Amino acid sequence: MKFNFPAFVVNLIIPLAIGAGGAFFTAHSVDTWYPTLTKPAFNPPNTLFGPVWTVLYLLIGISAYRVWQRRRTIAHFPRTLSVYFIQLLLNLMWSFIFFYAKQPGLAFIEILILLAVIVINGRLFYRVDKTAGLLFIPYFLWVSFASVLTYSIYSLNP
Repeated sequence: MKFNFPAFVVNLIIPLAIGAGGAFFTAHSVDTWYPTLTKPAFNPPNTLFGPVWTVLYLLIGISAYRVWQRRRTIAHFPRTLSVYFIQLLLNLMWSFIFFYAKQPGLAFIEILILLAVIVINGRLFYRVDKTAGLLFIPYFLWVSFASVLTYSIYSLNP
């Protein structure tokens, strides 16, 4: 398939913009509220989160671009696109619930829903383009880790 640079850039910008939205909700609490929480020993340093999420958002964007390229051949493209955007919205909502609303328990429930939708999204993408689906694996693994971390923080801070 012919490479479409403008479409590629748009597909990268969309998840990166979601990440920027999440960073907006995170910004204040990461320096004020978050340091006051008891965290598990496996909690990564704060400096790791930005680079990891940037790479993940780029992989998500590349994956979406690969599916977008095949949109005319996908009978269920509107459904696939809907699941994709629901997944991105859930990703953004976690930052809002955890950092802005300061509700780790609710954030844990939300991240489990996000994890399920990531699996659904990855499977839908895989049916269209195997590479697109496989690009969701690092995202799934990181959000799985984030789920355990969220639950741990919730448990340690009653």
